Amino acid sequence: MPIFKRNPFGHILFIKKWLIRVLGAYTHRRYRGFNELKIEGSEIIRDLPDNNVLFISNHQTYFSDVVAMFHVFNASLKGRLDSIKNIGYLWSPKLNIYFIAAKETMNSGFIPKMLAYAGSVSIERTWRSNGQDVNRKVKFSDISNIGKALDDGWVITFPQGTTTPFKPVRKGTAFLIKQYKPIVVPIVIDGFRRSFDKKGLRVKKKNILQSFTIKKPLDIDYENDSTEDIVNQIAHAIEQHESFLKVIPQNELNKINELNKKREF
Repeated sequence: MPIFKRNPFGHILFIKKWLIRVLGAYTHRRYRGFNELKIEGSEIIRDLPDNNVLFISNHQTYFSDVVAMFHVFNASLKGRLDSIKNIGYLWSPKLNIYFIAAKETMNSGFIPKMLAYAGSVSIERTWRSNGQDVNRKVKFSDISNIGKALDDGWVITFPQGTTTPFKPVRKGTAFLIKQYKPIVVPIVIDGFRRSFDKKGLRVKKKNILQSFTIKKPLDIDYENDSTEDIVNQIAHAIEQHESFLKVIPQNELNKINELNKKREF
């Protein structure tokens, strides 16, 4: 690989590779050391094509969720079965993994900027900016960049657009799915909110069992399913549909309600 070869966004792959190696080595103990990451379904990762794959997931912190995905995806591709043991998988990481994130979040400090270079497709949120509710038009360049990332590789998105649990899935993800027709792979995570602070940069509590479940790709009729159908399918797949609230113990439901009252997004 030429040392100055770039991806479609102009990022030098040699630099990106070393960022993933360094950040991966630094964060590994957060998922296998201070805390433990229980993984299920990693065999699904190995059967996916090299591009046009969209991962959808619930969201618990700004950064630790997506960092865990980089670990799990690369470990799975190197033959680890439901494990991130032995970080040798980071030496030759998959370089065409991207994640969709708010531009203001990725510009909020040195570490977020490094993470952005490692794989962010930064967009301007249409519903939230600097902690305030807004209502602005979608930038077509943002949609184009997501399509460019899908054409080049794998893209991770958090379709609720917030770390607040059980918020509605935003229709934008459904529009993207109908337009670009990717393979859509759901992921359900848990334990990250207890392990890390809101940003996911600081370990808040140790000895927490974090879970990471990869599900089979969704069966979507890109032509005939409506955006509402796809939104509903996504909400169920990432276990964030309101029907899941009925099976949560009351004490846990109280904690979720209290969390939703305190958090501002």
